[in-house]
Amino acid sequence: MEVFLLLFAALFSVLNPIGTVPIFVGLTEGYTKGELSKTSLWTAINVFIILMIAFFVGQYVLSFFGITITALKIAGGIIITNSGFGLLNGKFSKNKGINKKAEEEAQERSDIALTPLAMPMLAGPGSMSLLIAFYQQLKESDKMITTYEILSSCFAILAVALSIYLILRSAYFLSRILGASGIVAISRIVGFLTIAIGIQYIISAILSIVRGV
Repeated sequence: MEVFLLLFAALFSVLNPIGTVPIFVGLTEGYTKGELSKTSLWTAINVFIILMIAFFVGQYVLSFFGITITALKIAGGIIITNSGFGLLNGKFSKNKGINKKAEEEAQERSDIALTPLAMPMLAGPGSMSLLIAFYQQLKESDKMITTYEILSSCFAILAVALSIYLILRSAYFLSRILGASGIVAISRIVGFLTIAIGIQYIISAILSIVRGV
């Protein structure tokens, strides 16, 4: 349960699906209820697949390019921290990797579930580096990652994907209830937590370097 809660909280903070609500509403303007449900579902499925690939395959990509886990933690920490500052300042579009031109191009597409919604708006470099580092930490703590830890991590990723579906499916309702100010307030709280996660990864990497000296 501890592994599940830790990974779910970290991923939810970094992905911040609530901060995606205003962008989702803008991109899906004019959609029917069926189209909204379909887009929300496929976005969640795509995010789940991307995160699972990052969790299980990411370590091999690092080995292939000769990138150490310490370097990944520093790079990922910087990306996550920068993402957190974007949320804290209310710069959702910039933080989600989508500008005005990209938004206009997305609105012309018939299917936006994979790009830009799933990637890079939700499953971006920050969440991928977090998963790779988390997998490595599990291996280092127990010398060998257990089946229980793998299952707990997979369920955490699945829970995040499910929460993304529910939030996007209710995006228009949430935008009316919370309003722009409510979404900004929640995203700023999440942004603060995201900054803390990013800084923690950087500190962890620095401590690893110091111990190795």
